[in-house]
Amino acid sequence: MNQVCSFRTIENNPINHNKEHIGKFYKIPIEQAIQCNGFPKRFVRQAVTFQEYAVMVREPAVEIMSYLNQIDYTRPVNKYILYGKIGTGKSITLCHVLHYAFTQKYITVHIPWVPHWFRNMKEVANSALLPGYLDLPIDAGLWLKHFKVQNINLLTQLDLKVSTDYTWNQREMTPQGTSILELLDFGLNRMKYACGVIDVLIKELKLASTAGKCKTIVVIDGFNAFTMDKTYIRDDNKALVPPNKVSLTISFLNITKSDWCNGAVVLTVDKHANQSEGSDLPRYLLGKEGFEHLDPFIPILVDDYNTAEFDSMIEYYKERKWIRNITPEGQKELELITNRNPLTLMLQCNFL
Repeated sequence: MNQVCSFRTIENNPINHNKEHIGKFYKIPIEQAIQCNGFPKRFVRQAVTFQEYAVMVREPAVEIMSYLNQIDYTRPVNKYILYGKIGTGKSITLCHVLHYAFTQKYITVHIPWVPHWFRNMKEVANSALLPGYLDLPIDAGLWLKHFKVQNINLLTQLDLKVSTDYTWNQREMTPQGTSILELLDFGLNRMKYACGVIDVLIKELKLASTAGKCKTIVVIDGFNAFTMDKTYIRDDNKALVPPNKVSLTISFLNITKSDWCNGAVVLTVDKHANQSEGSDLPRYLLGKEGFEHLDPFIPILVDDYNTAEFDSMIEYYKERKWIRNITPEGQKELELITNRNPLTLMLQCNFL
């Protein structure tokens, strides 16, 4: 029988992760990792190099999953906000929660990184359905594809249908009883209406969840980008517009309200999301309106590695032959120069 390394656990089902597994790595099957489709690009490159998707079990993820196992789903959705310094692992914690949601058959409404929409948008157009607002049709279409990949198996099993007629123009409409998959295909084929399809999708998922037809989890990285003062998007007068003038913002603020049940909302706030230089605390990063929109919520700190987690990470790198011939003194020096920050450690151990 093969001996399990001290820094690994054979418990690969996230629903069973508890405090005994903290600091140990578990493996996500590659097909599940691809369908979850939520890992940061830097992590994916490393996973391809290491030929496995291995995630360290950390306390913030265990805490959120324990809440999700215990909450009363007949009550309004609970909200959890991950916060902490840059590079402490908030995004990977979200990925752990995503994998949990995948195994527990939640429909996942996941945004990998909100600021991409407001800084690297591919196309801007006046909204086809909301006068005075701006659409990001290509980005919306790409998100619909992302949503479909993540949820295709579950959507096929549940066969959810829209609850009313939706008219897009004089010739095109989505009649009551149309499946959610058909709605997604319409948005992918007619990207002019992709933002409108997302809005309808979110309304229908809230209705379906509240009716007990499905469980939905909202997972958004960099949520505070929705509440910042300005984006890089310009209107017809070349003026920079705030996020609340972008139709996608309206949709995702809608699904993070407390007016539905049979689901959960897990978000991160980060200084990189709204280019802030001050505090890492949610109240500061969200601003008054953003804080009040999400209140009440449970804040969960994601901190740097503790000593045991740092040692576990080093042992993993050594096993993968990513670090070779490191002395105890060299490991101590690496601990000091990185201050046990996960991202800094990854960058220090990066390929040359």
